[in-house]
Amino acid sequence: MKLSVGVVALLSISSGAALSVSRSDLRNLGSKSLPVSSGPKREGSSMRMEDFGLMKGTGIGFDDLWAGNEVISEVAIEKSLNDSGLRYRLNRTKKEAEEVGSLFGLPGVTLNLPIIGETYLGPPKVASIWEALGFTATSNNEARQKEKMKAIEKARNAKKGVKGGEGASIRAKWLDKYGYPRLVGSGGIFYADQLSTDKQPMGGFNMGKSGVMFPVPDIVKQGTYGGAKGWGMKKKGTAVDGLPKNKKGVE
Repeated sequence: MKLSVGVVALLSISSGAALSVSRSDLRNLGSKSLPVSSGPKREGSSMRMEDFGLMKGTGIGFDDLWAGNEVISEVAIEKSLNDSGLRYRLNRTKKEAEEVGSLFGLPGVTLNLPIIGETYLGPPKVASIWEALGFTATSNNEARQKEKMKAIEKARNAKKGVKGGEGASIRAKWLDKYGYPRLVGSGGIFYADQLSTDKQPMGGFNMGKSGVMFPVPDIVKQGTYGGAKGWGMKKKGTAVDGLPKNKKGVE
C-alpha cells in the first residue's frame, strides 16, 4: 500500500511538471522563431555606388558611370521620354497635360518649395475623373503608336538575324524550303500590343493570327478575324512579310 501511494505521488509530480506552463511560454505560443545568421553584418550596401567623389576620374567612380544617365532618376526618365512625346507611367506628357488643362477647370498653383524645388499643387491635368483614377489612363498615345509601327517595320526589314546571320532576305528561302518564313531567326518578330486606343490595327506578333476571348472594340477586331492584321492578312494573298504564297505542290 505504501508503494502504491509512492507511485501515485511520483506520477502526480511528473504530470504536474509536464502540464505546467510559464508566462513566457504563453507569450511565445503560436510564434515562429526564425534562424538568425551569426555571420558578419554588412552595412551600407545601398550606398555602395555613392563614393562622394573619392573615385572620380578612375573610370569606376559614381560620376564616371552614371553622370548624365537618366535611368537613375524617375524625374529624368520622364523628362527624356516626354521630349520624344512619350508618356511615363501612364501620365500625360507636360504638353498633353497643358492641352487638357486642370480637372473640372479648378485652379492650381506652382510653388518653388525648399529642398524639392518647383512643385505643382492643385487638381490633376487630365481629361476626366476616370483618367485621374487610372481607369482610362494609358501610355498608348500617338507617339507610342508611331514607335510601335517603326518597330514593326524594323523587324519586317531586318538586315541581320540571330548571331549576325541573314535577315529578312532568308525568309523567302525558308518559305520555299520549309513552308514558313522563319521570322524569329531572321529578326522579324516584334510584339505590337493591340489596344483599344490604337488608331490602326497593330496585330500583336504581326503573324496574321486571330481570336478574342470576350467582346472587344472594333479597332481590336481589325487586328483579328478578317481585319487587316488578322486572317485578312492571309486573304490578301501575302504572308507576314509581303512574300507571295508558295504554290509548290498546291493544286
